Amino acid sequence: MRKISQKIIKSPNPFTHLDKDNKAMMVDVSDKIKTARAAVAAIKVVFDRETFKKVTESGVAKGDIFAVSKIAAIMAAKKTAELIPLCHPIFLSRCDVKFIVEKKDNSILIFTLAKTSEVTGVEMEAIIAAQSAAAAIYDMCKAVSKKIKITDCQLVYKSGGKSGIFKNETIFEDAFEYIKDWLT
Repeated sequence: MRKISQKIIKSPNPFTHLDKDNKAMMVDVSDKIKTARAAVAAIKVVFDRETFKKVTESGVAKGDIFAVSKIAAIMAAKKTAELIPLCHPIFLSRCDVKFIVEKKDNSILIFTLAKTSEVTGVEMEAIIAAQSAAAAIYDMCKAVSKKIKITDCQLVYKSGGKSGIFKNETIFEDAFEYIKDWLT
């Protein structure tokens, strides 16, 4: 067991937030060039049938869940570097949120967009925005049901930077119809 650990440590480290000794570090981006970058994340909020019907047809006592959730997402995206220890603080040029009400499985699918012209990507901002949007929906609806499930948070798409375009093949094709206007 000891030899395996030593072998792993001696091999080149593919994780950019770990130094040669496998210690956490912030990536040095000082020599990178600013480029346009975008990221889209997705997350799903699943309800029981009765709660879903109430949420989508008559609303909840706390107010408009979609408006509150969108504001929560935008606020969280702007504070990502305060929440994720090794994340660089960046200027967001745009953050947006879309909600897709899925009657077939009593869920709300949330897509979040983060954009910038910076030296580092905005994947974390899109992911944190999605998670905060979902948590805000849970908060708005928890008086009706505490069995709400938040699931399937994932990066859908990213562009810009050295690695270029990434499309998550597990969701991108299904998501494209909803996010195509963000990708132009």
